[in-house]
Amino acid sequence: MKNLLIVLFSFIITNVLSQNFQGIAYYSSQTQIKDFNISGEGITPDIKEKMMEKMKKAFEKNYILTFTNFESVYAEEEKLDAPNPSGNRISMGYSGGNNSKYYKNFKNKQFINNNDIFGKEFLITDSLEKFDWKITEEQKKIGNYTCNKAQIIIPVTEEDIEEYEEFKKKQEENKTSFMTISEPKDEIIEAWYTMEIPVSNGPREFWGLPGLILELHDGNTTLLCSKIVINPKEKIEIKAPKNGKKVTQKEFNKIQEDKMNSMMNENGAIEIKMN
Repeated sequence: MKNLLIVLFSFIITNVLSQNFQGIAYYSSQTQIKDFNISGEGITPDIKEKMMEKMKKAFEKNYILTFTNFESVYAEEEKLDAPNPSGNRISMGYSGGNNSKYYKNFKNKQFINNNDIFGKEFLITDSLEKFDWKITEEQKKIGNYTCNKAQIIIPVTEEDIEEYEEFKKKQEENKTSFMTISEPKDEIIEAWYTMEIPVSNGPREFWGLPGLILELHDGNTTLLCSKIVINPKEKIEIKAPKNGKKVTQKEFNKIQEDKMNSMMNENGAIEIKMN
């Protein structure tokens, strides 16, 4: 069955690539913040509730995937910031950047992602990751499209276990209070894709399935496609991001880790500034 699916997909892709196929997919993102625990001197239950609500809304975003046969750009939908009459805000000193763009090129199997940490912009350039998708027999409808389910299973590493044990030890000593960590277990990334849109693409870094990914569950984050425009009247122009210090994904991960560690106090707790 899977071999037949691959052969059918190859046939469809061959026909699609001979055409000027392009489109725009709109996604909404929601992230659960159940692993965060805000506490401290002067933080009342009312303040905590308001802070949690602000954090929840901060993770509710809309994205646009603009794609052609061979390349795509995934970026947050541009919008004006809502006014803040009180002048109060929560700041952790870290931001992924509203102008962040994730560019994929399937001809040279490369991605370019511009991102920023503490206001410093980076241009992450590296090879596209090849995902080990497990295609299942499950199907469901998303809008008018029939979708199939696929999964990636990422086993727990020794590093994950050591990190958890270290954090649990500090937590037992009452040295951490901002965030809790669940016991590590195998991570499952779940995607629902449709072969009715025969492009091997999806939100963020994900790709490699025989159709466009319309729904994605990655940890506490869910991405859901709400609208698709195929072959719009205006020709789509894909531009790769160019601004920022050029680094590999591994180099960026190290920079990101160092910056996060710099936000922790001597007890290993992340400190939040309230302005």
